[in-house]
Amino acid sequence: MEENIMETIASTGVPSAERPAYDRIATAIALQKYTYALVPIVAGLDKFTHLLTDWGQYLAPVVADMLPFSTATFMGVVGIIEILAGLLVLIKPRIGALVVGLWLVSISVNLLLTGQYLDIAVRDLVMAVGAFSLYLLLGEVKTQR
Repeated sequence: MEENIMETIASTGVPSAERPAYDRIATAIALQKYTYALVPIVAGLDKFTHLLTDWGQYLAPVVADMLPFSTATFMGVVGIIEILAGLLVLIKPRIGALVVGLWLVSISVNLLLTGQYLDIAVRDLVMAVGAFSLYLLLGEVKTQR
């Protein structure tokens, strides 16, 4: 299936309406797989570089107060977890999609606890739905083979 996915993405000469439904599904799965792998990896790496943002500002005070170490240390741990979750999507996509989906829900809960960044909390919940959809699609493709 993996070989066909890349061929499907590369084939731009055939309108999608004329391609078999399986090809379109395989393309959608590949796009989701690489999105849910790369985004956590980039976000995880940025926990160490802070090029995108200061991630500590998003940690709910109630969570920060429970930590036995600094927010910076916690964000480093979060970064490692996110990198590993992204790699898991590449290696074991179905399990990885489920892990990333659950991770995104936990991020949303944290953001809701801040009482701020509600727009980001909603966005992450929507992304979690996408990750869970990838999980379901990968199961469906496997059962149809």
